[in-house]
Amino acid sequence: MSAAAPPLENADVWRPAINPWIIAITVTLATFMEVLDTSIANVALPHIAGSLSAGQDESTWVLTSYLVSNAIVLPLSGWLSSIMGRKNFYMGCVALFTVSSFLCGLAPNLATLIICRVLQGAGGGGLQPSEQSILADTFEPAKRGMAFAVYGIAVVTAPAIGPTLGGWITDNFTWRWIFFINIPVGVISLLLTSRLIQDPPFLKRRKLSETKIDYVGLGFVALGLGTLQIVLDKGQRDDWFESHFIVILTLIAALSLIFVVFWEWRHKDPIIDLHLFRDRTFGVSSLLMFMLGFALLGSTLLLPLFMQTLLGYTAERAGLALMPGGFTIIVLLPLVGFLLSRYSPRWLLVFGLVVLSGSLFHMAGFDLDMDFRTAAVARMFQAAGMAFLFVPINTAAYAFLPRDKNNAASGLMNLARNMGGSVGISLVTTMLDRRGQVHLNDLSHNLSASNPAFQSMLQGTTQAMRAHGASAAFATQQAYALIEGTIQRQAAMLAYLDDFRLLGISILAMVPLVFLMKKGKPGGGIAVH
Repeated sequence: MSAAAPPLENADVWRPAINPWIIAITVTLATFMEVLDTSIANVALPHIAGSLSAGQDESTWVLTSYLVSNAIVLPLSGWLSSIMGRKNFYMGCVALFTVSSFLCGLAPNLATLIICRVLQGAGGGGLQPSEQSILADTFEPAKRGMAFAVYGIAVVTAPAIGPTLGGWITDNFTWRWIFFINIPVGVISLLLTSRLIQDPPFLKRRKLSETKIDYVGLGFVALGLGTLQIVLDKGQRDDWFESHFIVILTLIAALSLIFVVFWEWRHKDPIIDLHLFRDRTFGVSSLLMFMLGFALLGSTLLLPLFMQTLLGYTAERAGLALMPGGFTIIVLLPLVGFLLSRYSPRWLLVFGLVVLSGSLFHMAGFDLDMDFRTAAVARMFQAAGMAFLFVPINTAAYAFLPRDKNNAASGLMNLARNMGGSVGISLVTTMLDRRGQVHLNDLSHNLSASNPAFQSMLQGTTQAMRAHGASAAFATQQAYALIEGTIQRQAAMLAYLDDFRLLGISILAMVPLVFLMKKGKPGGGIAVH
C-alpha cells in the first residue's frame, strides 16, 4: 500500500529570514504566560473573595469565566487567523491578554474582575494554536520534534508550577500581582513578535468584505462550548444533575454541539474545519491529546490535594514535590525531539502511554505513611511518560495535513487538550467525593460492638486518653472521635487510589489506538512502501 506524498513536500519550500529557534523561543514566551494563568489564580481564590467582599462560590467564576472564553476562542483561532493574518491575530491576542491582565489587577469588584477575565481568556485562547501553527510552518518536518519540545516545556510545566507560584505571590505580596506579572512578559513578546515573525507566503489572508461569515456556526460553537465548560466546572459543586441549572446547561451544550457537527460539516466556509478528522492520524492524535490533558490536569489536581489534606503538607511543600517532575520534562523533551528524527512517532507514543499508565498505577499504591521523596519520585515517573507523549502527538498530527490547514488543526488540538483537562478535573473530583462516601460506609460497618478489633482499639485509645488526665467519659468520647477521624482518612485515601487507578486504566486503553495511525517515517514524513 502506498501513501501519496504530503502537500508539504510538493509545495515551495519557505523558510523564515530569522533563525527558527529564535522564533520558537519568542512565541513560547507568551504561551507559557497564558498556560500559567490557567492555574495560578486557583490558590488565590480565598484572598480574592475576601478582598472583593465576595462569597467563595461567587469567586469561582474568576476561574470559570476564563475557561469559558478560552474554550470558545480555541477552535475559532484558525478561522480568525485566515481573516486577520496569523501574525496580526497572534499579536492582537498577546495585546488583549496583556491589557486585560493589567485590568484584572486593578479590578475594584468581582463583577469587573470576571469581565476582565473573560477578555483575558479570549486573548489567551488564540496564543497556543497560533504558536503551534507558527512552529509547524517555521520548521521542516525533520526538525519539528525539537521545536514542539520547546513548546511542550511551556505547556506541560506551567500548570504544575502555577499553584506554587500563585501561592508564593499571594502570601508575600497581594493577589493582584498574579495578574501584574503578565505585563512585562506581554510587552516583551509584542516587541519581539513585531520584529522577528512574518507570515509565510502560502498563507493567503482573506478579505473580510469577500468572506461570508458563518454567524450560525459561530453562535452555536460559542453557546455549546461555553455551556459545556460551565457544566464541567460547576457540576460537582452543584451536585450534577440534582441541579436544574446543570441539567438545562447540559441539554443546551449537547444540542448545540450536535447541531454544530452537522452544520459545520456541510457548510462551504465553516468556522471549524471538521473535515480534518477525515485523516485518521489527526483524529487519533486529537483523542490522544484529549487524554493527555485528562491525565495531566487530573493528576496535577489530585497530587497536591492528597498531600495537603492527608499528609499535612503546606501548599508550598506540595508544590515543591511536583517541581522535580517539571525538571524531568525539561530534560527529556529535547531527547524526545531528537528520537523523533530517528524513530516513528508511533513507537514513542506506545512507550509514553505505557510509562504514564504505569506511573498512575504506581500512585494507586500510595499510603498514609509515604514520605516526600516517594511523592517526588512518583511525579518524576509520571512526567517521563508525559514527555514521550506531548511532542510525538503534535508531530504526528501535522504529518499528513496540507500546510494551509495548520492553523485550523492547531485550534482543534489545543481545544482537545483543554477540554480533556476540564473533563479530567471534573471526573476526579466527582469520583473523589462519591468513592470517599462508599469507602466510608464500607469501613463504618466494622465499627460495631461485636467486632473484637474495634473493641480492642477503643479500649486502648480510651486508656491512653485517661493516662493523659482525661476523665472516663471524656476519654471515651475522644477515643470515638479519633477512631472516626482515622476511618475518614482511610476512606479518603482509598478514594484517591481509585482515582489514580481510573486514570491509569484510561491511559492504558489508548495504546491500541496508536496503531490506527498511518505509518510515518522519522521526522514526521510519510513512509512510502
